[in-house]
Amino acid sequence: MTTEELLAQPRPATTAGAPAPLDPDALAALAAQVGGPVLVPGDAGYDAERSGFQAAYRHRPAVIVGAVDAADVATAVGFARAQGLPVAVQATGHGLSAATDGGLLISTRRMSGVRVDPETRTARVEAGAVWGQVVEAAAPHGLAPLNGSSPGVGVVSYTLGGGVGVLARTYGYAADQVRAVELVTADARRVRVTADHEPDLFRGLLGGGHGLGVVTAMEFGLVPVARLYGGQLVFDGAQIGDALDAYLRWTDTVPDELTSSLALIVYPDLPQLPAPLRGRHLLQIRIAYTGSAEEGERLVAPLRALGPAVGDELREMPYAESHTIHRDPSGPHAYNGDNALLSGLDAAALRRVAELTGPAAPVMVVVQLNHLGGALATGTAAVGHRDARFALRLLSPLVGDDPAADLATVRAVHGEALAAVAPWRLGRSVNFLFGAQQDRADAAEVARSAHGAAERARLAALKAAHDPANVFRFHPYGPERG
Repeated sequence: MTTEELLAQPRPATTAGAPAPLDPDALAALAAQVGGPVLVPGDAGYDAERSGFQAAYRHRPAVIVGAVDAADVATAVGFARAQGLPVAVQATGHGLSAATDGGLLISTRRMSGVRVDPETRTARVEAGAVWGQVVEAAAPHGLAPLNGSSPGVGVVSYTLGGGVGVLARTYGYAADQVRAVELVTADARRVRVTADHEPDLFRGLLGGGHGLGVVTAMEFGLVPVARLYGGQLVFDGAQIGDALDAYLRWTDTVPDELTSSLALIVYPDLPQLPAPLRGRHLLQIRIAYTGSAEEGERLVAPLRALGPAVGDELREMPYAESHTIHRDPSGPHAYNGDNALLSGLDAAALRRVAELTGPAAPVMVVVQLNHLGGALATGTAAVGHRDARFALRLLSPLVGDDPAADLATVRAVHGEALAAVAPWRLGRSVNFLFGAQQDRADAAEVARSAHGAAERARLAALKAAHDPANVFRFHPYGPERG
């Protein structure tokens, strides 16, 4: 049975809240047509295929297609349309914030090809590739992608949300470097979208949060960075107040070639942690500077003047080691997070955030403040709130015996912390909605906050034109949710 034949079949009737039973003959035809596995609940491998890095929320699809190529993706979308099923997509599952209940899940993790062209300084990356692969492939040519802090994050989903990376202030959003997007549309067509061919759709895909098709591959520019100066400065809890003041003042003085963030973490007193971290409230300042090490040393001198640091790991490094700047966890775990894009910030408000999320907080909260601006302020992709000067990110592990009660406490603490920065709040970043929408009465408002009114209207028009049946409804942000 071809994709065209699947699409031509009459759609089965459904009742509200309950998907219709899947046609066994259609499932068998689907399995015969695709190269990857087709899984339904109860099959061996179903649970593993639907799981990702984010362990708090998992898709619960009626059927999963483990795609091995773009043809599999098109066939899966055709099947979903014929069966009246909505479609979700997952590669690594880092930023999952709207889980599928029913429907069809396309797993792209097997589509992991990466090809670097050093002559054109571009990379072509398939939908399941992760940033570590691209960094490794580009490094021998003295090139770097605009990757994020974790090598295990999926390239495509990160870029569709905008992509605030290690070199963000110097080179802007990852989405602004994209040259072409290979897409399967809601009617199961495979198309190549560029700034010259379907320019409105191309722009909307990049930074708009997606929901306009299934991206099977992406081509983007690489930047000429082989080495950088960076790492962490770590200060003890007793120094946090002074360090927060100093950091905010310091961000007014640094060039666009320097990208930084600070993190506040209360480490649990656990034997598996290094002794210097156990049970301590620490502030980390993360640095990535594309200039010389000598100039980097001069730029960070005001931070070092704060006093003895618990840790000082600043050094010149190959770009392939840029993931050591943040040292993000590599194993799956359960968490919930929210964020705020800010027009500015004062030290008193930031100290209040530190107090609310510090040792006295009822749950663990990892706070990160990203310094934005520079090249992030310009570009053509549909990234919201480009005028933001900071991004405040809050993330908490969900570890309690009662997940629902744990989540309620987490969201209450996050809400208090975000209220402290309300005077400067512009909206949210798509990339950092780590479960912020899941099972919330105000999910539509969370979605709306990612873009201004004019951008929301443009994205809604694209959605109406390219997916009027709302086939792609499970994704971090979509104007149809708000």
